[in-house]
Amino acid sequence: MKKITIILLSTAFLLSCRDISKQNNPEAGTEAQLAEKAALEDTTKYTQIQWIDSIDRQLGQLKSGKEVQITWRFKNVGDRPLIIEGVSASCGCTVPEKPEKPLLPGEEGVIKATFNGSGTGVIAKQVHVTANTNPTKNHTLSFGGTIPSTN
Repeated sequence: MKKITIILLSTAFLLSCRDISKQNNPEAGTEAQLAEKAALEDTTKYTQIQWIDSIDRQLGQLKSGKEVQITWRFKNVGDRPLIIEGVSASCGCTVPEKPEKPLLPGEEGVIKATFNGSGTGVIAKQVHVTANTNPTKNHTLSFGGTIPSTN
């Protein structure tokens, strides 16, 4: 009975160490995540993106404190899967969202941004996109508008 208890405790300990090493290792991940990472590093797997909507959007007059959603539609016009690696905003008042899955050639996708600004005056914000695209991996989307004073 002692041997069985020792074996069970040893097995549990070893399995828990394996899970901890995965959590501490940034390289660990699912097969899909590893394949996606490899595609982003291998320039032979790059594709081309076509922006369907203008990358510079003018929103006109906005209301202070009211959320506005901006979208940019795009299409994978290359011959490899398109992976949007990351999106980031130029300020904390804008929250961008990217497609989670790769887009196959010919498929369309959307990048969304939610803007919630306070204050008044002219605004000019940017959303930075990183993807496995040629001739550049980095794309800048922008939007602007005016928040009038409430006097």
